[in-house]
Amino acid sequence: MTFIQTEIDGVIIVEPRVFSDARGYFFESYNAAEFAKNGITTTFVQDNQSQSSYGVIRGLHCQTGEHAQAKLVRVLHGTVLDVAVDIRPGSKTFGRHVAVELSDQNRRQLFIPRGFLHGFSVLSDTAVFAYKCDNLYAPESEFGIRFDDPEIGIDWRIPTDKIITSDKDKIAKGLKDVPGYGM
Repeated sequence: MTFIQTEIDGVIIVEPRVFSDARGYFFESYNAAEFAKNGITTTFVQDNQSQSSYGVIRGLHCQTGEHAQAKLVRVLHGTVLDVAVDIRPGSKTFGRHVAVELSDQNRRQLFIPRGFLHGFSVLSDTAVFAYKCDNLYAPESEFGIRFDDPEIGIDWRIPTDKIITSDKDKIAKGLKDVPGYGM
């Protein structure tokens, strides 16, 4: 595996070593020892999977406080633009984001530490998205901001008239509502 540090500290792209032949392919998607050698010592406790259609934007979400989550995300089918937004109080990159295309073809994964909002847009007809979390889901600790907050300025690569999102995401707050904003 290759571990690539992004421009935001702690957000890491993981590229597997793929073995292909006439039968198909094989790769390790997770190896605790390899991850630890590269500074990721997270213990995952929950796996999630979703299926979405073109134009769907899920996010930007996180859990706060004692229920905060680190995630290791990947795409099993299709292509998404995956986004992590730094909301760590006092961070020199607060409000900045990393956007990485993940697909069943490039087999990339993205490690997102605690203290980040997370979201993705579906760029293919459909996508199956899977992720590991290091903390169990707690609805009372859920927090989100609008996917289209102009202060963050994410290009989701979906035309405005094709965006599909949940009612909850349409009424989410803005970056200025994040605890620690402006620190």
